Amino acid sequence: MRPIIFSKMDFSHSSLFGYIEDLQELTIIERPVRRSLKTPEEIERLTVDEELSDIERALFLLSSGQDIQGTSVVANLPVLMRQNPAETLRRVLPKIREVLHVAGVEMQLTAAVSFLTVLQEESVSIHTYSHSFLHIILQNLEHRDAGVSNAWLETLLAVIEALPKETIRHEILNPLVSKAQLSQTLQSRLVSCKIMGKVANKFEAHIIKREVLPLVKSLCQDVEYEVRTCMCRQLEHVARGIGTDLTKTVVLPELVELARDEGSSVRLAAFETLVNLLDMFDADDRSQTVLPLVKSFCEKSFKADESIIVSLSFHLGKLCNGLYGIFTPEQHLRFLEFYKKLSTLGLQQENGHNDNQLHLQTLEQEKKYISVRKNCAYNFPAMIVFVDPKNFHLELYSIFFCLCHDPEVSVRYTMAISFFEVAKLLNSDVYTIHKELVTLLQDESLEVLDALVGHLPEILELMTNGGEKNGSESKLLSIPDLIPALTTAEQRAATSLKWRTHEKLLQKYACLPHIISSDQIYYRFIQRMLTIVLTNNVLPVQKAAARTLCVYLRYNRKQEQRHEVIQKLIEQLGQGKSYWNRLRFLDTCEFIMELFSKSFFCKYFFLPVLELTHDPVANVRMKLCCLLPKVKSTLKIPTDKHLLQQLELCIRKLLCQEKDKDVLTIVKRTVLELDRMEISVDAEQLEKEKQKNEGRSANINDKMFEKKRRDSKTSSVLAKSINLSISGSSSGTSAGKEEKKSKLVRSQSFSTQVLHPKYSNIDKCPNKSSATGYTSSIPGMGKSCMLSFSDDSFRTHSAGNSGNAVFPSSCSRNLFNSANQKNNGNKEGQSRKMSVRDSKRLTQSSLHFCLQAGEWNVRNTASSLYVPFPNEYLKSRVFETKTENQTPRSSDRKMREPESEGKNVLMG
Repeated sequence: MRPIIFSKMDFSHSSLFGYIEDLQELTIIERPVRRSLKTPEEIERLTVDEELSDIERALFLLSSGQDIQGTSVVANLPVLMRQNPAETLRRVLPKIREVLHVAGVEMQLTAAVSFLTVLQEESVSIHTYSHSFLHIILQNLEHRDAGVSNAWLETLLAVIEALPKETIRHEILNPLVSKAQLSQTLQSRLVSCKIMGKVANKFEAHIIKREVLPLVKSLCQDVEYEVRTCMCRQLEHVARGIGTDLTKTVVLPELVELARDEGSSVRLAAFETLVNLLDMFDADDRSQTVLPLVKSFCEKSFKADESIIVSLSFHLGKLCNGLYGIFTPEQHLRFLEFYKKLSTLGLQQENGHNDNQLHLQTLEQEKKYISVRKNCAYNFPAMIVFVDPKNFHLELYSIFFCLCHDPEVSVRYTMAISFFEVAKLLNSDVYTIHKELVTLLQDESLEVLDALVGHLPEILELMTNGGEKNGSESKLLSIPDLIPALTTAEQRAATSLKWRTHEKLLQKYACLPHIISSDQIYYRFIQRMLTIVLTNNVLPVQKAAARTLCVYLRYNRKQEQRHEVIQKLIEQLGQGKSYWNRLRFLDTCEFIMELFSKSFFCKYFFLPVLELTHDPVANVRMKLCCLLPKVKSTLKIPTDKHLLQQLELCIRKLLCQEKDKDVLTIVKRTVLELDRMEISVDAEQLEKEKQKNEGRSANINDKMFEKKRRDSKTSSVLAKSINLSISGSSSGTSAGKEEKKSKLVRSQSFSTQVLHPKYSNIDKCPNKSSATGYTSSIPGMGKSCMLSFSDDSFRTHSAGNSGNAVFPSSCSRNLFNSANQKNNGNKEGQSRKMSVRDSKRLTQSSLHFCLQAGEWNVRNTASSLYVPFPNEYLKSRVFETKTENQTPRSSDRKMREPESEGKNVLMG
């Protein structure tokens, strides 16, 4: 062979273009090769008219298409059955039946699957299916290819479950008699064995005894060990179909004979069938027939028949518990020692032999021994029940230790899966396996850790609570070993590429507040969780760490530690430089809303969340908008009224200032969702504010009542002095009395002009005070007039309306001063010259003042009268007053006549 000589490459300009030309020549040479992959005739043959219907296209492809096209039609058969079942059964299915005779393996496997799919989808009735599809299935059962035959057999076994008894009897069971004969092929007899086990559950016991059991006995005595093995495995189904009595007389003798067969696979099948049928045998059969067979299997497994040792180790737990009642103490100890021997099979330390004393083992033997130890680990919980959990430490702890420290990962993995079952069985003695828990947590294989983490919260809870009966010292001593193991497991998972294991581990660590103290969590786990949220690159891992961190915060009762964690979350996540951290802050807030109270979130996280509305990254604002409905659901009215205002302000800013189209779309959708939301109401706070307002209004009403009472006393004193002065100055003649009477009539008629006609008849009001009415006693008249209002629109306003306007006190002082001047005889001419126009001007200004407050307040010299009026009424009265000023009515003229007499009119 000549050596390859590499010449020095020339990268000059001419050489470079020479290389490019050579490459172009190569591409030109390759083009004809690529075009010649399909000839025009082949392309023409693969072309199908697009105007053909689905049925016509299927028939065309099955008739003249290639195999791959025919296979696609067969795979599309369930779709054709759904769309047009009648035409598919009439035209397509016969063509498929014809093609399957010469079809290849791929089309045969596809047809078996399609036929099963049609049955499962129930596209046709079971009668139609058995008439159209069953014959095709039976014809292809004996295909020369074993894979194709098994595929059609699986389809037939599924069809048998749905077929009626008569169809099974005529179409399947009757032909089965001839197919099970020795003259038939091996494949035909194997198929007959499996069909026999399937139909045994479809008929009554007497039919099985008459038609099935003779075939079963014949196949159990077949000359081929494959047929005997296959039939032996079907004896379990036959036994459950014929019942206990026939099983004892027919099946059990066959199993005993097969257990002594010369073929190892036959003996293995007989042993497994015996174990599975233990519940159908009585105590005599177990002690006299089954137990001797099992003992012989155990003895031969290490000597002449090592092929059965794997199966024996797998079924040993079920076998020991099934025969538990008939074991003598010696037999019990013997089977326990046999289990211990299997648990250490293949280990170098067995029987104290070293490497030089051990024979070289083949690779197959090593794999077999690993499978045995794995099966022993699988059966370990059953063996605890067999020896009683109280005897665990004495009998099985050493085996448990060996299996947890086994050099093979598969054995330790199996122990990690069954660790929770072991802990449950030990109950109060669970503290004895704490060291093995620490060992598995620190295992170098993440598969073992992943298997253990599945039930880690339950295991830790049993570890801490189950050992309390044995004193608190064991519990306290277990914690220092446990915490380093947990931290080591998390760090090893974090440094691996198996992020799902890391996520699962972080989720399970949320149980630690129920296991260890909050101080231990604070100093060993909280900072680690925060670091994972800040630095890890896998989103599910970050979310798992954030949620676990929130759980730790939830169960931490120290305010200083709580505030420190909250401050770190806000500063390092909510105000972090990376937008990724700010997104994780929103995820953390979502977990806080889930785990904490609404008031907690509003107190610490509501405003920091709203600050992200100004975030420069659109993704953050988008995520915030999606979170706003949950944020609003945390508010309570009236406690969080100011927070609600802040939320509405942020939404308005987003609507007005947002420039990103995607964010704006989400904002608009969020606004509609927020409008449909109802804010929860704090009933207790509302009741407190209501009581507070009621107390305030009561104080104001008391003050107003006291003021009115003082004004009433003052007015009554002034009225008495006025009466005395008037009586002293009059001459006592009848002319004075007439003058006084006319003055009162004039005052009354002027007062009635101000009121609505509906309420102007004061004399007709009842002389009593109601709960909702107000009375006014006017001294100086011959009788006292009581004014009562029961209409709701004239009731007093609440304390909130205490600012309603009343007539100015200056008007009353002016009137009282004029009355005093009249009584004292000073400036009587000015009092007499007071005109009705001046009175109307005063009334109009008072009306205008009262209109602003929406109520009237009329004060008399003798008593006070408070009358609220609607705004509409006041407006109408002002309009009438203006009209009266323009055109005086007859009543005005009547009022002007007695003015010359010098009597003053008092009103308030």
